[in-house]
Amino acid sequence: MTGPEYAGLGGWTPEKLGVPGAVRPVVTAPEPVLSRPGPEVDPTSAEVVRLAADLVATMRVSPGCVGLAAPQVGVSAQVFAVDVTGHPKAVTVHGTFVLCNARVVEASRWKAGREGCMSVPDLTGDVKRASRLVVEGALPGSGEPVRLVTDGFEARALQHEIDHCAGLLFLDRVAGAHAIYQRKVYL
Repeated sequence: MTGPEYAGLGGWTPEKLGVPGAVRPVVTAPEPVLSRPGPEVDPTSAEVVRLAADLVATMRVSPGCVGLAAPQVGVSAQVFAVDVTGHPKAVTVHGTFVLCNARVVEASRWKAGREGCMSVPDLTGDVKRASRLVVEGALPGSGEPVRLVTDGFEARALQHEIDHCAGLLFLDRVAGAHAIYQRKVYL
């Protein structure tokens, strides 16, 4: 998978989905869907396009939310939305996007950082993640393959959402109980 169409999002926006998104309720741990790996999806199916639009709509109305995966809205599937635009820690920003069947193909420069999650509303934790990342996946609607190269906070957000699709929470990645904290601020 190479070529210019594989260099990034190619101008993709959520509006290209062609359907309005509905806000869905976010499930919280210990909801079973959060601990099950989701199956791969057909990114061109109407069901996945609707799910993608709903993920974007739900993310946009959730203060402080920079990513949302299908399991967090009760759907076992490898689909997630990310948007770190405007976040003070974000350097590389690809805007709002949704990926299907995403996987990490390169990861380097590992660093610990604090993470929170809408599905674990009372806790945060220190998680070691790659701060340079290459991810491959497919765009919902067209099914076009994409390869995103990113770093820093956006890389962390992508890894967090890919983990959700694999049935993992950030709590599964912390070094131990000493790296888990009571959330002090609710957005």
